[in-house]
Amino acid sequence: MAEPSAGDSGTILRRKIRRYSLILLIVALSLAAWGEVSRVRARASLGKASAEAAIPTVITVTPNRTPLGEELVLPGTVQAYIEAPIYARTSGYLKDWRTDIGTQVTKGQLLGEIETPEVDQQLSQAEADLATARANEALSNTTNARWKGLLATESVSKQDADEKAGDAAAKKAAAASAAANVARLRELESFKRVVAPFSGVITARNTPTLER
Repeated sequence: MAEPSAGDSGTILRRKIRRYSLILLIVALSLAAWGEVSRVRARASLGKASAEAAIPTVITVTPNRTPLGEELVLPGTVQAYIEAPIYARTSGYLKDWRTDIGTQVTKGQLLGEIETPEVDQQLSQAEADLATARANEALSNTTNARWKGLLATESVSKQDADEKAGDAAAKKAAAASAAANVARLRELESFKRVVAPFSGVITARNTPTLER
């Protein structure tokens, strides 16, 4: 058997070196590919975890009725939107009061009545004065018309006729004044009925009461 020559040994050595180099290159490339794949996987896993962490978590609870515990009492006040004090607009005595505190009333409902004997007498006198004034006015008008006819025939002086005309005008003014006085007293008579200005609840009553 022949021994390998020096040239053959060099060739074998170079082949081994190339083989080892190729193996090392393959290993290096494999390690690089494995590292890149690992980085891609880690990046995808991190993105998925971030997306899941960004989703809001909502916890729902079903309410259940529990046994009533200690009652909590707090102080408070109640105030109406509109308050209207109702005063008597005529003088007299309270005849009847139909509502008390806490009563629900409607607009125009009768709350009470007032007796007004003085106003009643004044109204009766004013009506009598009005009747007298109208009678005097009618008589003055008749006299004035008669004196105008006499003046046309020159049976009376013009001054006398003017006096009758002036008296008729004065009686007319007196009748108008008496009628205005009657209207005023009748307006006071209407205040004998105390009514609710709007619907609401009676919150106070300051009318005097007498018990026996």
